[in-house]
Amino acid sequence: MRHKYATRAIVLGRTPVGEESLSASLLTEDFGLIRARSQGARKRGSKMSAGLQTLSSAEVTLLRGKDGWRMAGSVLEMNWARTLEKDARRRAARVLELAERLIRGEHEDAELFGSLFAFLEALPSRTPDDQESLEALAVMRLLQRLGFDAGDTFGASDDYSNIAIQGARVARALLISRINRGIAASGL
Repeated sequence: MRHKYATRAIVLGRTPVGEESLSASLLTEDFGLIRARSQGARKRGSKMSAGLQTLSSAEVTLLRGKDGWRMAGSVLEMNWARTLEKDARRRAARVLELAERLIRGEHEDAELFGSLFAFLEALPSRTPDDQESLEALAVMRLLQRLGFDAGDTFGASDDYSNIAIQGARVARALLISRINRGIAASGL
């Protein structure tokens, strides 16, 4: 019998597989970035489909098989796609898409997970100007955590307070320059 693993996850994206299944890209708290297949998740009335929406967080149950990860269950915690306004949703999607492209292999990184989770939680309550600074901070912290930048990130990795936002707003040009250098260094 296979061991079941329960962990929190942010759903970065999903791809249809066959007629009723899907493959989800999950940034998990315990295993890092994984791709897990969910049988029947696209069926009408599937219990797992709610917890596998892009831009959501869920408590997922995973099985490790010889062909990779399989999903045994998911319970939706938060669906940011429904709570965020259009521009904020675009910002969140850009950050998560970049994370999916940059993170390689499975490795536990609770700090990276916490940083992106805190970014998603902070986004709905901020003004559009603050959201712009939040996006830049989130990208900068992602690049730093992955080793593509070594500079200051205006606080702890999960700090999206007013002070951190103000620091990012004041140093916006420098942040954008560092982000561009980090992305270039990543090879994207």
